[in-house]
Amino acid sequence: MRTGMRQGPEIWIRGPVAPPEAEAAPPEPAPIQATARRFSWVGLHGGAGVSTLAAVYGGHDSGRVWPGPADPRSVLLVARTHAAGLDAVVPAAEVFRRGEAPQGLDLDAVVLVADAPGRLPRPLAHRIRLIEAMIDVYRVPWVPEWRLGDLSGRPPRETESLARLTGASR
Repeated sequence: MRTGMRQGPEIWIRGPVAPPEAEAAPPEPAPIQATARRFSWVGLHGGAGVSTLAAVYGGHDSGRVWPGPADPRSVLLVARTHAAGLDAVVPAAEVFRRGEAPQGLDLDAVVLVADAPGRLPRPLAHRIRLIEAMIDVYRVPWVPEWRLGDLSGRPPRETESLARLTGASR
């Protein structure tokens, strides 16, 4: 026996070693089910397109009033891209910034719906860039089928990010 070395138990195994009993496999994790976030669409002026957007992208059509207690608390403000529509955006966003919106509401973004086909005049495009500097903006192009009441098609390709946000991707 050597001195100065720690002594521990000696284990001798004779014969074949049986594999350890199979341990119970850990349970499979439950699949994560992500549900699309629900939104309340709030129009900043008459004719903004709230009903159409709610029909195409899902969510609650609040019209021009704040969502009620049972409605989704995430708000998407909606305006047309004409001068009066753009004039309504900043004051509405300021209501949220100052904490004057009804308690529990959360402003997620502004959705600007084209007021006519084609490119915007430069002064309106400039105003939109100023709005985009203060809040997320989603743009919806002119859709002739919507004007005729046909909401059955897929959302326009240009609105893919809005469709992802609202869970309307098909």
